[in-house]
Amino acid sequence: MADDETQTMTRARGRTASRTRTRGSAASEAAGAAGAVPGRLTWLVVVGLVLAALNLRPAITSLGALLEEVRAGLGMSGSVAGLLTSVPPLCFAVFGVAAPRLSRRWGPGAVVCAGMAAIAGGLLIRPWAGGTAGFLAASALALAGIAVSNVLMPVIVKRWFPDRVGSMTGLYSMAVALGTALAAAVTVPMAESAGGSWRTGLALWAVPAALAVLPWLPLMRDRGGASASAAESAAEPVAGSAAGSAAEPATPRPQDPPAVRITRSPTAWALACFFGLQATAAYITMGWLPQIFRDAGVPASTAGVLLATTMGLGVPLSFVLPQIAARMRHQGLIAVALGVCGLTGYAGLSFAPVAGAWAWALLLGVSNCAFPLVLTLIGMRTRTGTGEVRLSAFVQSTGYLISIPGPLLIGVLYQHSGGWGLPIALMAALMVPQIALGVLAGRNRVVEDECGAARG
Repeated sequence: MADDETQTMTRARGRTASRTRTRGSAASEAAGAAGAVPGRLTWLVVVGLVLAALNLRPAITSLGALLEEVRAGLGMSGSVAGLLTSVPPLCFAVFGVAAPRLSRRWGPGAVVCAGMAAIAGGLLIRPWAGGTAGFLAASALALAGIAVSNVLMPVIVKRWFPDRVGSMTGLYSMAVALGTALAAAVTVPMAESAGGSWRTGLALWAVPAALAVLPWLPLMRDRGGASASAAESAAEPVAGSAAGSAAEPATPRPQDPPAVRITRSPTAWALACFFGLQATAAYITMGWLPQIFRDAGVPASTAGVLLATTMGLGVPLSFVLPQIAARMRHQGLIAVALGVCGLTGYAGLSFAPVAGAWAWALLLGVSNCAFPLVLTLIGMRTRTGTGEVRLSAFVQSTGYLISIPGPLLIGVLYQHSGGWGLPIALMAALMVPQIALGVLAGRNRVVEDECGAARG
């Protein structure tokens, strides 16, 4: 009898060990599937990230540099031009929210590839679409591609470079700033070299967008999020061995997709509102800063270079700032410093727009680096890839919704007040809550923990 019990226990232990080995093998295979590709194609991801990032802003800043010519060519009023400068955040809010679902269905590489193709098509079509409505529709196509790529950039960084989030975020943020500055600086000269045609000056930006499609073509089959989830799911029961078998089906963890409700997190809301206000400032700057300088008596080409200076300052700072932020426990001090630079720049624009033009352009360039700060915080305020996808989509979609009225209101105030005093006062006033929200978002919190606390 004792021998029978011993044999029964031995067989049971053997079955348990076999199940554990099977699960371990499944986990290893899943993890291998997730990790095999990065070893071969990491360099291609880096190239793809940089080229994609270079194309995330020229659609906007190239228009800002030629806004006066576009307004004259299409017969726009100041209010309609304000509507035009509000289209980017509107598209980012509407289309950005679809990025996580598209990523789950097709994989982030395929979505970014399609996004680059949409940017190229929209930029090529819009100068020749005919009329304001066609111009807006083609712009919306390009901005839809930018929107989904915006959301997925932090996701791709965390998926491929989990141990280098700060440096890689800095790299593509630097590329975003570089593309922004280049478009502001060279669009007017390109238009002049094309016989003064603003249409050709805008259409030429379709070329780098088309080039950005190429490195993503080999990455279209990579379903990074799905592979990582499969590896995580397969590995989970192994940690508990026999206890894990008894507990099946496992209780969802706080960071699992069904359990995370981003809207219950105070940090997520602080990040979203901070993002919204910095985006308001950024799109007002990109859309209207050259016009502010031109109305003060600065030549068009110089006004474009001043905008390029503002945007170009983000090139070095966007690389350095995320790495500094990643080493800090509380990033609120950075938000305060950036906000003070913005307030000083707006004061200068109001009282001495020409005499101190270069100083105000530099200060506003420093202030605009709130964008890479938010991108870094999205990675730092989540524990899992799933949480980051949802937080990135929530922050950017909600933030861009918040930023929609700003550029439009600036255009209305500019048209009806007959000057820049009221618009600049509004821009300065919005910087105050931005600083406060940046302090809240900079606290050392994790969104998944806050969501769990809200349920409990």
